Amino acid sequence: MGTTVQTTSLLRLATAGSVDDGKSTLVGRLLRDSKSVLADQLAAVEHASRKRGQDTPDLALFTDGLRAEREQGITIDVAYRYFATPRRRFILADTPGHVQYTRNMVTGASTAELAVVLVDARNGMVEQTRRHTAVAALLRVPHIVLAVNKMDLADYAEPVFAAVAAEFTGYAASLGVKDVLAIPISALSGDNVVEPSTHMDWYGGPTLLQHLETVPIGSDPSGEPVRFPVQFVIRPQTAEHPDYRGYAGQLAAGVLRTGDPVTVLPSGRTSTVAGIDLLGCETGIAFTPQSITVRLADDLDVSRGDLIAAGAAPVPTKDVEATVSHLNERPLRAGDRVLLKHTTRTVRSLVKEISYRIDINTLQCSGTDELNDNDIGHVVLRTAEPLALDNYSDNRRTGSFLLIDPADGTTLTACMAGQAEWESSC
Repeated sequence: MGTTVQTTSLLRLATAGSVDDGKSTLVGRLLRDSKSVLADQLAAVEHASRKRGQDTPDLALFTDGLRAEREQGITIDVAYRYFATPRRRFILADTPGHVQYTRNMVTGASTAELAVVLVDARNGMVEQTRRHTAVAALLRVPHIVLAVNKMDLADYAEPVFAAVAAEFTGYAASLGVKDVLAIPISALSGDNVVEPSTHMDWYGGPTLLQHLETVPIGSDPSGEPVRFPVQFVIRPQTAEHPDYRGYAGQLAAGVLRTGDPVTVLPSGRTSTVAGIDLLGCETGIAFTPQSITVRLADDLDVSRGDLIAAGAAPVPTKDVEATVSHLNERPLRAGDRVLLKHTTRTVRSLVKEISYRIDINTLQCSGTDELNDNDIGHVVLRTAEPLALDNYSDNRRTGSFLLIDPADGTTLTACMAGQAEWESSC
């Protein structure tokens, strides 16, 4: 008799918030109370905490793994943690709170389906709270949880929570965020993290873990146009396969089937899918985000960086507009020559215009000719070769790209093609 393998869904989430709002402590509490840490890991944290003169385990040590992080008591790099419950598997990115590490928050949230934004109940929303919420909105993170932390230091007072929740949800709504849930918690004491709080009987919603286990995730890939960036051309030219030509890569969107008519971009040439190979075996169908090899019925000139599309295909263009988050200490200026990396394609590009910078606190736009570290703004680019870009609101994978310094390969700017809804007044 065969054994039935039970699978659970996977949720990618990221924490965000200002310095000392308790992100790493919250992650540690989630891991410990959901029994997702091994006995030796717990013993190591308890030992390290005792050496620092602490009577109870410092839960932040479960994620702050760099020596500089432990010495300074801050989070510097993105810490990824994997854990699971009987209902769902999780990949969690614990991101830094300091302004100078906003670039790391962009990295951690870029693939997240849910962001947990922490706010210290005593301080309410601060500039970095707004910045991280704006970044999450720009990155089109579908679900946001406001975790009003340190309620134990605010006497578990409902009015304190209500005031913070009202301010945050109003700000999130102005950014076009449609799904926000506010939860009052104490990461240090464990209130409403995994277990319901006995101190806040006025709150009738789910605990954080209950919400993470039940929030709807994913989308139906069959309703999305197919996007397949070519990463590698396979031509073994062996006696066994003298005429084999396949195009390898990861399916970025949609469902691809043998027999589907496709368009190769940017050339615009058309063909039909003759076969799909998965893990060395032929299959008639492939789903996002499987890594596959596609064979076409016609002998076309297809190379790395091309996009094989089915359904509504983007129109290749050399003129690109994008909302951007600048990640480098070197300013981005109009007239700069950069490299633009989109999926598997890298092309030379010119920054034609810095349209405006966005004030994170007011969401007002102001004219400028440069973007500095951590600035969010809008740019116009001219590329040396046409690109097949989707609007970021339609496809996060094929609507995003990076600007790179051609001299040393440093990443300069994270870009989202098109314009956010709340930028329409700019």
